[in-house]
Amino acid sequence: MCLFMNTMKAVGLTRYLPIDNPQSLVDVVVEKPKATGRDILVKVAAISVNPVDTKVRAPKERVEEVPKILGWDVAGVVEETGPDCSLFRPGDEVFYAGSIARQGGNSEYHLVDERIVGRKPASLSFVEAAALPLTSITAWEALFTRMSISQDPGANKGKALLIIGAAGGVGSIATQLAKQAGLTVIGTASRSETVNWVKSMGADYTINHHDPLLPQLQAIGFTNVPYIFCLNALEKHWAGISEAISPQGVVCAIDDPTSPLDLKLLKQKSVTFVWEFMFTRPVYETDDMIEQHLLLNRIADAVDHQKLKTTLAEVLGPISAENLRQAHKFLESNTAIGKIVLEGFA
Repeated sequence: MCLFMNTMKAVGLTRYLPIDNPQSLVDVVVEKPKATGRDILVKVAAISVNPVDTKVRAPKERVEEVPKILGWDVAGVVEETGPDCSLFRPGDEVFYAGSIARQGGNSEYHLVDERIVGRKPASLSFVEAAALPLTSITAWEALFTRMSISQDPGANKGKALLIIGAAGGVGSIATQLAKQAGLTVIGTASRSETVNWVKSMGADYTINHHDPLLPQLQAIGFTNVPYIFCLNALEKHWAGISEAISPQGVVCAIDDPTSPLDLKLLKQKSVTFVWEFMFTRPVYETDDMIEQHLLLNRIADAVDHQKLKTTLAEVLGPISAENLRQAHKFLESNTAIGKIVLEGFA
């Protein structure tokens, strides 16, 4: 329970510190927001943790006067709607990723624009649903918007997609979506547990991202692939990607390279390179911002019709600074499989 009606519990930060520092994420009490305009106020039931959380929290000199709240995966119940809302009503169960330009969802209540919110899959618990929004939006936009892959299975017959880093949250959803679209999916994984996970998501083949890509692709019958979706260590894999991509193929990436990329490696093959950043629409409030609402509803329908499954891998307990520090530490180890979720406030 909050101490006062107009306050709420949250987990935030004022300094950007290494995750082993107890002050890197702290339990706080902050003002409870109120819905205006097209915002809805959501009572948070469960949240998930993503690499973007660790990147935002990463050590830097800045100090926040007001605690900064992270968290861009939420499942919960609409508590209140702004006067301009038309998509939701109080009591609706929802899931969404939110906007990195605003306070995150690691709080008892959270404000979010209704145009980037979807209805929670009816067949999932809040915990299972919280694992899906950010990764689903990222994977969907990458495959079908940025890479312009057809959603018609007939159009993709004989075409293959290589997913580098397929065992994570985005890779797990991208594998499922690509299989539905009729693509042959090759996922990279380096440990027996990640290989098994990637196969359980539907991948046709797995190869090891620690070894050269092209020889492994050739060993399973592919001289090259028309689509490559790179989810981590882009600069490390860049030369291998340029070798493995088909002439006139498409490469999409989501991570931040630590050094400049040599785009000339793609020139001779006339390869298209595109970025996917799922916060682009909400941050810039693009004219097609509502596409994320429609996209999440499609994801919910696919889940409820058993065409997609949650990528929940572990529940760490209630939402608290201690548990979130544990989740961040796990993500920073680069050994996480699927998604880590926390449920409710103690």
